[in-house]
Amino acid sequence: MAVDSFIAYLTLEKNYSKHTVGAYKKDIEEFSAFCRVTFDMDDIVLAEYSLVRSWIVDLVNSNVTNRTINRKIASLKAYYKFLLRIDEIKVNPLAKHKALKTAKKVEVPFSEEEMQNVLSQITYEDSFEGIRDKLIIELLYSTGIRRAELVNLKVADVDLSQGNLKVLGKRNKERIVPLLPSVVKAFQAYFNERSILMRVPENNFVFLTSAGNKIYETLVYRIIYKYFSKVSSKVKKSPHILRHTFATHLLNKGADLNSVKELLGHSSLASTQVYTHNSIDELKKVHAASHPRSSK
Repeated sequence: MAVDSFIAYLTLEKNYSKHTVGAYKKDIEEFSAFCRVTFDMDDIVLAEYSLVRSWIVDLVNSNVTNRTINRKIASLKAYYKFLLRIDEIKVNPLAKHKALKTAKKVEVPFSEEEMQNVLSQITYEDSFEGIRDKLIIELLYSTGIRRAELVNLKVADVDLSQGNLKVLGKRNKERIVPLLPSVVKAFQAYFNERSILMRVPENNFVFLTSAGNKIYETLVYRIIYKYFSKVSSKVKKSPHILRHTFATHLLNKGADLNSVKELLGHSSLASTQVYTHNSIDELKKVHAASHPRSSK
């Protein structure tokens, strides 16, 4: 079956994560179900663009956001591109499709003051969980790693003697990220607590629950939301905002865009440039305050 071959291609050749592959499969299955119910078509291999357009209209009428629709269509486009590659079809029905317009998504990072408050003003419990939670916040802010990358960190990936971290990013791409001295100390304190858990874990993953199990992504989100709710009134408080904060604060302090790109594990500068709007705001303030022609 063509869909199975496509999923195998994404997994084995493209090295996409399980989550990403699952999203592609779900989008294709949704389109297949729509074609089956609406047009009595069991096989979407030879579907024409008019059917895709009908699905888009149906999604819009169901109040699905343009951003989500674009993601679903991108999955279909990749599927038909694959079919073209293996000679299952002669023309990609989505070759000339243009994405729907979407509002520019602007993430608001935490301020330096908010970061200082969450790391220095809050009292963390003197327990395994308290020490773990503070380390998670410090690590996300000081390295910019993704939530999934943090969850999947293994003990062997942490080199405290060299002060660095081996991170396995998207598409199994490895990168080395430096650790600040304060984070090395936080790791040492955490590993001490981790080693004396009541249930000594036979677990290679760094971050664990108090029961000795691997930490999960929802818990990381809850940890960030819990502590930042004490110091910030921002609506969005998530691990991704900490990644955004890391990049923004580095760029505001004059870090080179290429260096930030490497630290974040981006494959292209275009991905990193979404973080530069805050840096430009900072430059505008400096410019307005310093230029002789500024009205101040």
